[in-house]
Amino acid sequence: MTDEQAGGTAVVAVVMGADELPVVMPPDLRAGLGTLTGREVRVIPVGDGPGLLTGPAGLGDVDILVTGWGCPPLTKAVLETAPQLRAVIHAAGSVKQLVTEAVWERRIAVSSAAEANAGPVADFTLAVIGLAAKGALPAAAAYADGGHWPAFRDRQGADGRTVGVLGASRIGRRVIAGLRASAAGYRVLLHDPYVTDEEAARLGTERVDRLADLCRASGIVTVHAPGTPDTYRLLDAEHLALIPDGGTVINTARGSIVDTESLERECRSGRLNAWLDVTDPEPLEEGHALFRLPNVLVTPHIAGAQGSEGRRLGTYAVEEAGRWVRGEPLLGAVERESLRRSA
Repeated sequence: MTDEQAGGTAVVAVVMGADELPVVMPPDLRAGLGTLTGREVRVIPVGDGPGLLTGPAGLGDVDILVTGWGCPPLTKAVLETAPQLRAVIHAAGSVKQLVTEAVWERRIAVSSAAEANAGPVADFTLAVIGLAAKGALPAAAAYADGGHWPAFRDRQGADGRTVGVLGASRIGRRVIAGLRASAAGYRVLLHDPYVTDEEAARLGTERVDRLADLCRASGIVTVHAPGTPDTYRLLDAEHLALIPDGGTVINTARGSIVDTESLERECRSGRLNAWLDVTDPEPLEEGHALFRLPNVLVTPHIAGAQGSEGRRLGTYAVEEAGRWVRGEPLLGAVERESLRRSA
């Protein structure tokens, strides 16, 4: 798209939290954004957490908006200050809290760096699966409590373990690929109502129609479904009770997919273990039992791009902006129809 098509002199505005800005879009990437798009780069930092845009509106001549964590929702009122806006490129994962109906009504192109964010989440999950397969949490608890050192024949290993994957999302598919590449010879089961037997076979998994059957057969269940009304507390008391004794629940997706109270009961009894990077509510209230249980590890939503990994998101967004300016397809394009089924 030319500047004339955009309606005169064009600007690309970077709008994200002041905390995230220097990590995700440092000065060199912002310079590259200007060079690649041929536009002035305007930075609009947002204070800690969601809030109104700070400073002057400054969106009247903006045709590309590069957003990130902390950017307020793009409501009709916001868009009315941006008559030239044609593309929103999100340098983070989900756009559900960002994009409103007004964006689709304006036919503004939307892209997300979810693919760039998927790598760190998959790597984190695969690391946790390896630890869970070894029984790391209960072993560490027993060792700390009196120095118990299990006999070699009583120790757990990863070889031949069955892992149930709930959701063939972009992260779920990366996790499946990592498990298939492992020398451990994992058996990988998949439950996803949108995946056919043929597609599951191509992924190297066994598709399971009923979530109950996946839970019953899996010593490790890892969650990679989107947070939607259909998946709310999908892993409920009934399903958790089907996971074999000593099994592990891993959630790096959305906390709402797992029934927190039911999982707490299972873990408190010692029957199940859990590795939770997301919870419902998030964060858990101070002193929650899941923080104190020795067979549970709760981390503060760190599976996605963190620290030095944040640059991946900015790089993806810069390259995506370049593709849009050149009239090329957006690799991270988000469609209105598919957003309902995505994270």
